[in-house]
Amino acid sequence: MPHLLTIEPLTKEAFAPFGTVIEADPASMRLINGGNTERFHALAEADVIGEGARVVINIFRGEPRAFPYRLAMMERHPLGSQSFSPLEDRPWLAVVAEDEGGRPGRPRVYLASGRQGVNYGRNVWHHPLMAIGSVSNFLVVDRTGPGDNLEESFYDEPFVIPDPLSMEVMR
Repeated sequence: MPHLLTIEPLTKEAFAPFGTVIEADPASMRLINGGNTERFHALAEADVIGEGARVVINIFRGEPRAFPYRLAMMERHPLGSQSFSPLEDRPWLAVVAEDEGGRPGRPRVYLASGRQGVNYGRNVWHHPLMAIGSVSNFLVVDRTGPGDNLEESFYDEPFVIPDPLSMEVMR
């Protein structure tokens, strides 16, 4: 029988065990370019290991998921962090889990606004990109290079994510 998950709002504090929330932070703002540009500085750091590894910037285009969604698999990247930042102002879901003996534990689901990104820490269990509502583009920063940087794990029983578009948390 599937286990129903709750969807939490994405906050820096709640997401801290899994990585960093990427959003404009007034405390990091600096004026540059003669005062014409606000720079929100050093919001997250890419973390890669391995000889010959490089940090790359990609655009991922995610098809929206159908809800309720049966979550049966998680992945992690042992050799590098991975960040997702939406390019349109559309909400999306970040799904993570703590490690339990080399396997992902019970998933946590965060509703991110279209102005929030995340940087999953190196070796953090997460679900692949989860766009909701419509096709969405994301700027993705991650690692490329030698070594196996993908590990997948499948749950014995799936978890169910309810439709986030029908929830009150979607303001």
